[in-house]
Amino acid sequence: MHSPTSVLVTGGAGFIGSNFLLHMVPRHPDVHFVNLDALTYAGNLTNLTAIEDAANYHFVHGSVTDAELVADLFAEHAVSTVVHFAAESHVDRSIMAPLAFVETNTKGTVVLLEAARAAWDDRDAHPDRYRFFHVSTDEVFGSLGDDGFFSETTPYDPRSPYSASKAASDHFVRAYAHTYDLPVLISNCSNNYGPYQFPEKLIPLFIQNALHRRPVPVYGTGENVRDWLHVRDHCTAIARILEAGRVGETYCVSGNEERRNLDLIHLLLDLVDEALGREPGTSRALITFVKDRPGHDYRYAIDASKLRDELGWTPTYDLETGLRATVDWYLANQDWLDAVQDESYRDYYEQQYSHR
Repeated sequence: MHSPTSVLVTGGAGFIGSNFLLHMVPRHPDVHFVNLDALTYAGNLTNLTAIEDAANYHFVHGSVTDAELVADLFAEHAVSTVVHFAAESHVDRSIMAPLAFVETNTKGTVVLLEAARAAWDDRDAHPDRYRFFHVSTDEVFGSLGDDGFFSETTPYDPRSPYSASKAASDHFVRAYAHTYDLPVLISNCSNNYGPYQFPEKLIPLFIQNALHRRPVPVYGTGENVRDWLHVRDHCTAIARILEAGRVGETYCVSGNEERRNLDLIHLLLDLVDEALGREPGTSRALITFVKDRPGHDYRYAIDASKLRDELGWTPTYDLETGLRATVDWYLANQDWLDAVQDESYRDYYEQQYSHR
């Protein structure tokens, strides 16, 4: 059983990382949490207002690719546990600018592994003291047909620069476990949704577009299938794996809510209409089918029975309940949405992609 004392959370100002910190910091007042985040376009400290003054929370502005900074943090804060979220994660961006994904997702992971290897030189004598938790994605497994599920034993078959960079980082984590006996854990999760997700992703983007009666662009014919996981369920899964997961193991995390994209979008838009008191079907009329994404994976679905059977974790949100809560959150937090889409975001986006 692992009981962390000082936890380095990378990417803790991003979507999943901030939700994790909001979940953990108040519940573990005796554990010190250090949040390392580069504050690129998707990182936002306003996500963490509720804990920014907590005695057991400390923010550091910096990149996981900065080896000197990372090593200093391990020493200064006596880091015993890493929970590694920091990643470029948008597939469309990876298609346009793949090298940024290699830099952050692959190199950044190796920098962290090297720092942990150097700092935890007494790990053999203290098998429960240290953990390196790497948060990954189901996209490393490739694409499914109409049948079957991804599991912890599914061969890797990444299909985009994003998933390839995450697959490479997964392999490095396992290599450090094998070569250096580093105490690692890996999770591969399905599509997350919920509060504080940057509004380039499907669910917050479409809520905003429907609110403002803008087109809702759907790739292809909307037949692609995804499994949806509420971010707060994901955070409880990570906490449980960190506490009791077997060192060296991988755990798949699923919301058990598999839907065609078009069915998901219909449900989401209907909930927006309901929340706004609009005539049913108003937002569905905004759907516009657009050219499909290059190499668009057909279906993702996860078998999370290992996590359920070994650690007793199951999701608490069904999709409709989770989406309704998510719609309500975004409609009630327009100031947050305005803040994360200000001029600094537009400047960043133009610098990255205007020449491509």
